[in-house]
Amino acid sequence: MEMNEPEVTGEDDPMRAFQERLAPKLKDAEAQLMDINEKVKGFIRENPGTCLLGALAVGFVVGRIASRR
Repeated sequence: MEMNEPEVTGEDDPMRAFQERLAPKLKDAEAQLMDINEKVKGFIRENPGTCLLGALAVGFVVGRIASRR
């Protein structure tokens, strides 16, 4: 007995429909993240000392939390 599955076209395939709905949202999210990344890099270039002190403070806090365990 041979089981032939019906061929699924693009409009009948729920995964393809999901992908088509999700693709524009992913492109928008990518563009927003690229914009944020450029802003952060610009801030770091303009204020390297502030960023260094912030990184040290975050590292200190994370180290204190990690050493308690």
